[in-house]
Amino acid sequence: MTNGAGPVEWSVVASPVGPLMLAATGTGLVSVTFHAQPPVREGTRAMLRERLGAEPVEDGGSDVLAAAARLFDAYFDGSLRTFDLPLDWSLTSGFHRRVLQELATGVPYGSVVGYGELAARVGRPDGAQAVGAAMGANPLPVVVPCHRVVESGGGLGGFGGGLETKRRLLELEGVLPQPLF
Repeated sequence: MTNGAGPVEWSVVASPVGPLMLAATGTGLVSVTFHAQPPVREGTRAMLRERLGAEPVEDGGSDVLAAAARLFDAYFDGSLRTFDLPLDWSLTSGFHRRVLQELATGVPYGSVVGYGELAARVGRPDGAQAVGAAMGANPLPVVVPCHRVVESGGGLGGFGGGLETKRRLLELEGVLPQPLF
């Protein structure tokens, strides 16, 4: 399978929650990966190669990657609330894509939504667990803010980047209080 969007380029950017691996196609940002140490990067590159049918190339000068790096810096310094980037949704489809697109457009910075409420928004009021699966498969965390999806009883729920990362992102957005020390 060929992705039809040209080469896949990637780079690693530093962040307060650890290194992030960003990948883009000619269509847009396609992947964000937490904890991007060398073994994680290799696993992500293999997944991109298999799923997109193109050999990922490190930092080939992609305008999308450069813009994404700037926007992540602005997000983490508190000056950005919305990622205005072209996105390549080719790593997700069907129900997962509908859920992630609703999340991207319908849950703004500084707010949270329950798994069940998000399921109802996409026409599956009994689909809270399916929403959880979509969050776990989100190829674009932070940009598509799965950290904003929480349990209806007030718990954080799960998070592919780890619960401490989710907590830090929600603190940054003012949803949770900053720890005293």
